[in-house]
Amino acid sequence: MIYTRSKTKEELEQILTLQKQNLALELSADEIAAQGFVTVSHSFADLEKMNELEAHVIAKDEDRVIAYLLAMTVRSRFDVPILMPMFEMFEELTYKHKKIADYNYIVVGQVCVAAGYRGQGIFDACYAAYKNYFKDRYDFAITEIATRNQRSLNAHKRVGFETIHEYTAPDGEEWNIVAWDW
Repeated sequence: MIYTRSKTKEELEQILTLQKQNLALELSADEIAAQGFVTVSHSFADLEKMNELEAHVIAKDEDRVIAYLLAMTVRSRFDVPILMPMFEMFEELTYKHKKIADYNYIVVGQVCVAAGYRGQGIFDACYAAYKNYFKDRYDFAITEIATRNQRSLNAHKRVGFETIHEYTAPDGEEWNIVAWDW
């Protein structure tokens, strides 16, 4: 297993393939409950723009991307319209007595491990690589996770994330904003 950062168009395409396989819309309720899911479907252009600002962290089994953690900076906030409300919320929320927007933070744009590779420590190893790449340039990592995605919430808690805010979106989906202070 190799943990690295995405460098090629082929790796970005493999991220998108893995993403599509794990979108909530593509999974049954049982699969969602047992395995978790991802919410946002990125375009190649958006993923590539994000990658140019900060390369995504990937795990590869030989030449195949089997896991990814997307890196999203504040400069990407307008590139993925569905995520703009999250950035707007960061303008209002505080973390450790300071507005989130006043920190230099990185957003975990999404995380996914391929079905055949789950439960082998790859999630934790990807996050160790993520921290290693970004801890000297950002104060912390932050993301939001749907409350019904308990597998993801538990995995994020295990690596060190803490819930700093909960809210219900206009569509009724409940979310947890979680931060990992390095």
